[in-house]
Amino acid sequence: MARPARAAFVTLLTTALCSTLCTGLVSSARAVPASVQTTQQAPAVLAPATTEGVAPTAAGVGKALAAVLKDPSLGPHHGVYVYDASRGKPVFSVGAATPYTPASTLKLLTTVSALSTLGPDHTFATKVVSAGKGSIVLVGGGDPLLAVKPAADYPTRATLQTLAASTAKALKAQGITRVTLGYDASLFTGPAANAHWEANYLPEGIAAPTTALWVNEGRISPGMAKRATLPALAAATSFSKLLSTNGITVAATKAATAPAQAAPIAQVKSPTLGQIVEYINQHSDNDGAEVLLRQVGIATGNGGSYVGGVKGVRATLTKLGLDVSKATIYDGSGLTRANKVPLALLAGAVQVAASKDHPELRHLLTGLPIAGFNGSLRERFTTAGTGTGTGLVHAKTGTLTGVHSLAGYARDRSGTLLVFAVASDSVPVPKTLDARAALDRTTAALANCGC
Repeated sequence: MARPARAAFVTLLTTALCSTLCTGLVSSARAVPASVQTTQQAPAVLAPATTEGVAPTAAGVGKALAAVLKDPSLGPHHGVYVYDASRGKPVFSVGAATPYTPASTLKLLTTVSALSTLGPDHTFATKVVSAGKGSIVLVGGGDPLLAVKPAADYPTRATLQTLAASTAKALKAQGITRVTLGYDASLFTGPAANAHWEANYLPEGIAAPTTALWVNEGRISPGMAKRATLPALAAATSFSKLLSTNGITVAATKAATAPAQAAPIAQVKSPTLGQIVEYINQHSDNDGAEVLLRQVGIATGNGGSYVGGVKGVRATLTKLGLDVSKATIYDGSGLTRANKVPLALLAGAVQVAASKDHPELRHLLTGLPIAGFNGSLRERFTTAGTGTGTGLVHAKTGTLTGVHSLAGYARDRSGTLLVFAVASDSVPVPKTLDARAALDRTTAALANCGC
């Protein structure tokens, strides 16, 4: 997004979020002393917004959604769960007794767990350390957004270009202009590809092998689908070339393990985790979500593997008060159809992020795509019956063949903050667009509800 457009969007987003999340409006005007009052009429001031309007009822919400939930394009297994976040209680559900294949709405569970375990201000460092005279090691810290060079993107990413320049400067200060280069991606363990993914996911560029050291999310070049077979080696190769342009000759590049307590030569730090979470959810970034899954595993003491990450997510969600007993989770992105998650749990991730008890989770909310405006909802909410949701529905999308879901929040017409999850994992392939539009109508009806 171009920066002027982004600035305008940030203003719009801030306004929208305040109207959605703030509990009231407070006038900043100060009382004018009687001695300096004039006959000029005082400007009108809006009355404070009410936190809660008419309480929604199950009957009212059910009536508002009745027609759309009968849409045959949704297939036989579809449902919706609605939670009244203003009053802290479930208000409506239908078809929510059995879990669903969540697709990318699963990212809500991964990202809320990352925010909870690491905190929104956490950053990931990519380092160069000394491994002896004339030997250095590039150490991956699991930065999901590490890039080769700067780009006009948000958030501003750490780059190998910056790291190479700092490294070269430090080496030259020691009189070193020739080195061997090792690369260490040992922070993450276990298979780099998920055993439950489709066999074609990696070769077709749907996902990259997950590693603690990569650039451009494993892509051979930014924006391209094709991925490196060995992302850590590709990152080290790019770093070697950048060192060369900075006057350091690299004699050899090979996998290595950094010595314990090795002295750092230079490092770059990622954007904050809060910014990364916003990016991942807005763009439905599969690769970034898989990296955060491993980071949750490490942060919870379960290790940086898929198994460890899933254990960490389940433990963290439980600690947040969410019931994971009926959930089956295998990855962090939702790419596998083997994931099965109750709608109440998907909505629960949004629910706890909106709670006054968990301000550290707010980036989950601020990063959700906005209907008709940005992210994976930019081109949505354009069909009949969806206009009332434009700009008001904030939701994470989920899409696989035959699977469509939305989970997020909307403030209804009475002022109630409604958190929702709606999904179908039985959509007939010819009805894909119709089913997606039906989910849009469902959430738009919630935003328009005075139920």
